[in-house]
Amino acid sequence: MGHPGMIEIARRIAAGEMSALEATTEALSRVDAVQGEINAFVDVFHEAASTQARAIDAKRTSGETLGPLAGVPVVVKDNICIGQDRYPGRTTCASKMLEGYRSPYNATAVTKLLDAGAVIVAKANLDEFAMGGSGEHSYFGATKNPWDLARTPGGSSSGSAAAVAAGCVTMALGSDTGGSVRQPAAMCGLVGLKPTYGRVSRYGLVAFASSLDQIGTFTNSVEDAAATLTAISGHDPHDATSAPREVENFVAALEQEVSGQHVARVRPEGGVHPAINDALERAAGVLSGAGVTLDDGQLPHTRYGVAAYYLIAPAEASSNLARYDGVRYGRRAELREGEGLDDLYTRSRSEGFGTEVKRRILLGTHALSSGYNDQYYGKAQRTRRLIKQDFEALFDSGARAVLMPTTPEPAFKLGEKLDDPMAMYQEDAFTVGANLAGLPAISIPTGTVDVDGSNLPVGVQLIGRPFDESGLLALARALEHGLRFIERSPLASRGE
Repeated sequence: MGHPGMIEIARRIAAGEMSALEATTEALSRVDAVQGEINAFVDVFHEAASTQARAIDAKRTSGETLGPLAGVPVVVKDNICIGQDRYPGRTTCASKMLEGYRSPYNATAVTKLLDAGAVIVAKANLDEFAMGGSGEHSYFGATKNPWDLARTPGGSSSGSAAAVAAGCVTMALGSDTGGSVRQPAAMCGLVGLKPTYGRVSRYGLVAFASSLDQIGTFTNSVEDAAATLTAISGHDPHDATSAPREVENFVAALEQEVSGQHVARVRPEGGVHPAINDALERAAGVLSGAGVTLDDGQLPHTRYGVAAYYLIAPAEASSNLARYDGVRYGRRAELREGEGLDDLYTRSRSEGFGTEVKRRILLGTHALSSGYNDQYYGKAQRTRRLIKQDFEALFDSGARAVLMPTTPEPAFKLGEKLDDPMAMYQEDAFTVGANLAGLPAISIPTGTVDVDGSNLPVGVQLIGRPFDESGLLALARALEHGLRFIERSPLASRGE
């Protein structure tokens, strides 16, 4: 099969050039072959995925209409619920707290994928409850980068990114709360799309920070990202934050003319790897060559983005995770003689949550505590408003999108920042702004750089106007075509 894109796989299956079962069997074989090296998967659905694929082949044989993604193998991050009607998998959030939990229902995004004909072959590993930027905070162990097994694939959607980068599938769902799709996409040489807040239903996405979370996608191309967004977007009455927007054909929107549009380029203020500055300049040159006008833009309050994010997100997390107490939800500790209900709560949460989750719960609880609420949480929310206004000022001045780095550096080594939470949090410096402002953003790979003998990918991101994914994707497509990044990870190349 080589490495055709998602749309091409669906076309071949619809045309009878290959079967859905063949595509699924190959994906499962790749999963089995690399899992021992990258630890990207929590559950693998050999039997259920094969059954789904056979059903799709039977539909094609009988002349029934197939969905746009019929037979395409995909992976879903394990904080997105999959019910028990077709798949026997768990929804663990990579936490001991939910180690054995099996969801009784599908996330809306999963239902839409299945309705489009996609075949889910596995659930992907992640930082516990999506809290982390390196894939190391998982109860099931760290995920490794297919470009260099000694390095992080990024996080928190570590397994989803590694699955696509290793050539197991051509699309994986992730979630992006502060950059958890775009950061690993940049570190794994992928296209990572975070839609506008409300574009894709959050129903069935286990909540981390409810005002920031958004389901996103990993693909090898902008076209595949557009096709997936078309399949999973749309208003959902199950989600009060779901926007009442018509589903657009984002693939058709890729043909929009980008010449004559304006893009605001925001240069990093310092503290970035030289390769990141080079990537930004290369991307700016490509867009300029496509007829886009590049204007230098300023986001003056972005410097406070990490501080604001790490007050707002933990505050919401401390509220959302309060339900996991060993009684209503989650793993229950065994009561010892003489212990009461408070002891049950304490030990269930102490034993069930990992270090990073506990750290963020404590941060959030402190930020919301009496006497500190306005000083910390309230001030962070006011800063959030200023960051949103900075983006609005650029858009009001005529910019269709903002061009800036995705990460401060290429993939760093596993363990390098594990004992330094502040250094780990700074990896989100360029990504949290889009979440705080609720904007769509996409990371595009620009090339590779040699870092201590490792050939590692780097990327840049485009951040668009609210609900202007069509314009954002058209600009991303022009950038992708000009950059011509086609290099594959060593692990993916080994399987061809």
